[in-house]
Amino acid sequence: MAAESFWPSTWLPVLIGLLLSFPIERLLRPGVSSPWQRPPAALALHGGLWLLVFVCELAQFRRPWFSVLVTLTILAVLVLVSNAKYRALREPFIFQDFVYFLDTLRHPRLYLPFFGLGKALLATVAFLLALVAGLRLESPLTASMPGADFLWGWTTLVLAGLLLIMTGAKGTLPLTLAPEQDIHRLGLLACLWRYGVEERGCPQVASPFSSRPAGAKVASPLPHLVVVQSESFFDARTWVASIRPEILAHFDTLKREAVLHGKVEVPAWGANTVRTEFAFLSGLAAEHLGVHRFNPYRKLARAGGNSLAGLLQELGYRTMGVHPYPAGFYNRDKLFPRLGFDDFIDIHAFDDAPKSGPYIGDAAVAAKVCALLAEATQPLFLFVITMENHGPLHWEQVVPGDVERLYTTPPPTGCEELTVYLRHLANADRMAGTIAAHLATMAHPAWLCWFGDHVPIMPEVYERLGLPDGRTDYLIWKPESQSGMGRWRDLKAEMLGSVLLEAMGL
Repeated sequence: MAAESFWPSTWLPVLIGLLLSFPIERLLRPGVSSPWQRPPAALALHGGLWLLVFVCELAQFRRPWFSVLVTLTILAVLVLVSNAKYRALREPFIFQDFVYFLDTLRHPRLYLPFFGLGKALLATVAFLLALVAGLRLESPLTASMPGADFLWGWTTLVLAGLLLIMTGAKGTLPLTLAPEQDIHRLGLLACLWRYGVEERGCPQVASPFSSRPAGAKVASPLPHLVVVQSESFFDARTWVASIRPEILAHFDTLKREAVLHGKVEVPAWGANTVRTEFAFLSGLAAEHLGVHRFNPYRKLARAGGNSLAGLLQELGYRTMGVHPYPAGFYNRDKLFPRLGFDDFIDIHAFDDAPKSGPYIGDAAVAAKVCALLAEATQPLFLFVITMENHGPLHWEQVVPGDVERLYTTPPPTGCEELTVYLRHLANADRMAGTIAAHLATMAHPAWLCWFGDHVPIMPEVYERLGLPDGRTDYLIWKPESQSGMGRWRDLKAEMLGSVLLEAMGL
């Protein structure tokens, strides 16, 4: 039989490789359950997925031991990436994160520092050395058997992998959509499969911006509306008492004059800006989005749908997005028109703008906002997504005078990221003051809404000082507001757009 010459060289590598995949998976942080504690369907998915990756490598290299090594290396890289993500974002790796591997090639500075440039270089060198060694030390199976024998045995492995996946897919593996819990219960590979399958469906849920309430009166003339989603903005003074109060002097003034202000509960920590962004624009809570809550721009937003921008467009606004970064990031260039935006201004409009750190500074974005308002010939809705305070903060340096200017007493050793963050936070505060001052000089009525998308990535700082509660800050302001009239109201991100329209009388 043709397969008889295939199996003696293959069964042992396959068995050992599959067994070794479990202790590698147990290196995940937070941990996963032992194989014997998992549902049988989860084990079938684990085995089937591991086997299919193995046969892909075997088809390429024809060397079973080396193919096992490559397959286990791929699993180990996923574990390392997941651990790095969990440390930075308090969330393990999930299926929806695979898209970020491509983004890492397009925007390496956004991602590689969190994995570790040293780790990335070490992994690359180790893989290249293993590749050379594996190709030299192990002979291909096709050198010792007919090609038909190899193909027959290889096809049998493919069918075995598919059968295991089909068996696992038929099992009942409900998800909590709390990644840490799901990975612990199912294991990494089975959880990746279940989150991928779950993404195939789209929830049918109506946005609160689907239509304007019947009989609602609209102000005339329509006021300009500037909404700033400020990168990593939150009032860190409520978390660390030694931060100088004047860091957010302009924001404090606007809060005292605001129609409404308070804390906003956001569906993101450290990154994943689009979760908060979509919640604000769509008015939809994470619990209504199913697995799409983790990245609504992957599939859900592609279908279009009602949004705050679309409703304002219907009312007569010119709707514009402003983001000093490439428009293709998160596919905003394709998705924003479907969400009701007439135009999207990206980094190409900031060619000569000064940077603050690695990104376009908030001062330049404020100047662009003021220029667009000055040029407006119809009511304008500007949705501004800033970039300055994005991080990685640990790649920037504390400069002389920062500590004295930003703290009343120096922070503990190891809090350099916080110092860099506060330097950018002060620039965000000046941006808020600049835009508010410009709106106050305009003859046309105008409103300002300001909120943070999430707290920053500062794992070492959090280990020393403890975690903030994860909420950010917002305010809704108009120039004619009176000092002392600001009302405190805590909100969720998906509520903010509706509350804003209500405050404006729209």
